[in-house]
Amino acid sequence: MTSSEPRRFSTLSWILLFFLAALLVGGAFISFRKGESRTHFSQPPIAEVPDFSFLTQEGKKCTKADLLGKVWVADFIFTRCQGPCPLMTARMAELASKLKKSPDVQLVSVTIDPTYDTPEVLAAYAAAIHADPAQWIFLTGELDKIASFTQQGMKQPLAFDSNGTPNHSTRLMIVDKNGMIRSYHDANDPEVIQKTLLDVGSLLRDSKNK
Repeated sequence: MTSSEPRRFSTLSWILLFFLAALLVGGAFISFRKGESRTHFSQPPIAEVPDFSFLTQEGKKCTKADLLGKVWVADFIFTRCQGPCPLMTARMAELASKLKKSPDVQLVSVTIDPTYDTPEVLAAYAAAIHADPAQWIFLTGELDKIASFTQQGMKQPLAFDSNGTPNHSTRLMIVDKNGMIRSYHDANDPEVIQKTLLDVGSLLRDSKNK
């Protein structure tokens, strides 16, 4: 038993330390690149949100100009929906909870059944899910204007079956502070919350850096 064993231990230790350091540096670099990519929203705008004038659940007029300066997440639902709407509303409610401390973010749900979904009906619906009207607005209006806004304006599919029941998109749409549609995420995606929050955060950082 001579000094050869301490030397072997020392060499092994240096090798382990070298690989540990390499892993730490590599991990830090990957995290940096991810963080760097998230500070800028690289995808070009999909389309510009057109001008609109609808009523909120409080009976107040809401226009595109009222939302300029905020990043907003929008969806299309209706209160009598027995299909995807409950899930979509649950997704929006989760976003509302996570974005409570983000005054520059607005949640917007537009009904595609405006004949039934009056401001009073939407107010009751919003109250039932504890939606704060300062953070999450529900919009209604004339059916033809809602349909045009959905299809031509927001580029989302909308059709009605023989019973008049709407068939609509299940996407959550992210709009930047300039009223440009920047991304879509399907509410059925298990990672929709994370993806939406990532996009919202990137757009908020983008606007601060300009």
